Amino acid sequence: MSPAPRFKRILLKLSGEVLMGEGGLAIDPTITARVAEEIAGVRGEGYELCVVVGGGNIFRGLSAAAKGIERATADYMGMLATVMNALAVQNALEQIGVETRVQSAIPMAAVCEPFIRRRAERHLEKGRVVIFAAGVGSPFFTTDSGAALRAAEMKCDALFKGTSVDGVYDADPKKVPDAKRYDTVSYDTVLSANLKVMDASAVALCRDNHIPIVVFNIREHGNFAHVLGGEGTATIVTDAKETH
Repeated sequence: MSPAPRFKRILLKLSGEVLMGEGGLAIDPTITARVAEEIAGVRGEGYELCVVVGGGNIFRGLSAAAKGIERATADYMGMLATVMNALAVQNALEQIGVETRVQSAIPMAAVCEPFIRRRAERHLEKGRVVIFAAGVGSPFFTTDSGAALRAAEMKCDALFKGTSVDGVYDADPKKVPDAKRYDTVSYDTVLSANLKVMDASAVALCRDNHIPIVVFNIREHGNFAHVLGGEGTATIVTDAKETH
């Protein structure tokens, strides 16, 4: 991977499945604590950090809709799952001394703040980690879209997507052994080739706001900090020409 610029403010997008344990536990405290350590390590380097966590480990709206739950209702249920994950990550971060605030697109004052952009800005300026929950607050949008939207609103320098693979491939590397990995790939190629990076609306939003997407393996210990420093393995989605 080519040396990346030293970003100041970044948004980390995590899938809900990252928090799952091998025994099928939706939120594994040990794994959540390890993810919190990854975030704390990066925060300790002086980065301003926002986080968005999906809800697929608890409830996936699209799958539920396919089984008979009305789509809008299913999506709202999925949004509530993201709030549960956000609170779990917040708890893990605060247990290791990292000040954290959760802001939800669906107001629920008893457990977290409502999303207010200027307040979130102030939290970041004070060194707090801000976790955005409940997607965009409306059905028919994924947490990928919510992450891209918040990255644009918060004027983030990049959107980092932590996954279980080390970048973007032209096929699923778990199913196709000789799949080729990209070092860099353009937004347009991701969209036209339907590469499974983020959903199309999220990629388009990042493209229109010139926000690079960095895809890396969050499961490798210390990899988040390594990738930020330009040392780890990742794929950068930008306007640049793609390279394998």
